[in-house]
Amino acid sequence: MTAPFAAAALEPDLGGPVVLALPKGRILAECGPLLARAGVHPAADYADESSRRLRFPTDDPGLDVIRVRPFDVATFVAFGAAPLGICGADVLMEFDYPEIYAPLDLGIGACRISVAEPVATAGSDDPRRWSRVRVATKYPAIARRHYAARGIQAEVVELNGAMELAPGLGLSRVIVDLVATGSTLKANGLVETEVIAHVTSRLIVNRTALKTRPDVISGWIARFRAALGDAA
Repeated sequence: MTAPFAAAALEPDLGGPVVLALPKGRILAECGPLLARAGVHPAADYADESSRRLRFPTDDPGLDVIRVRPFDVATFVAFGAAPLGICGADVLMEFDYPEIYAPLDLGIGACRISVAEPVATAGSDDPRRWSRVRVATKYPAIARRHYAARGIQAEVVELNGAMELAPGLGLSRVIVDLVATGSTLKANGLVETEVIAHVTSRLIVNRTALKTRPDVISGWIARFRAALGDAA
């Protein structure tokens, strides 16, 4: 899912509120205490997944938040639609947008990108002897880089979910996926065989916005940095 072309940043709205892109799902709940420590209190329904609203005001007239899919946070920020965002390092590794600056590791959403395969075959063959492997994943760029570094050609089958079904149904030999507790792998007869990277969520910034609105954007970075200090 590496970006096929460079993002063309939008002209910043210098008079409007800054937009902070937040990811739907598990990380959104972990963002709540961090936002509160940074002095940000969005409208109450921002954390309600059943709410049909996607853009929410906050008690600070200079900031709105939007709620989008985790993989889309980086795209909104890279193209300048949202000058600020919070997303997992896995998304940044996959897309590698040059327009994004990630100044802060927020320490939330901890998990890992791992290789997993069926318990029945794990350890039966040394991966260092492989010349090619079929991988099911929603991280094609990460998977290809990982195996290319080992001299292995990865045939990637892109899936957006239910990755754990792929090996058992003959779709792939292994999967590369995000793992938190490992309980889903275990329930589907899989085991982690390698950790590619440990992941936490980052505050990300559009580089153009940082140049055109330096005081405003730097001010928000400072507020989040202070919020991390309050949590220590």
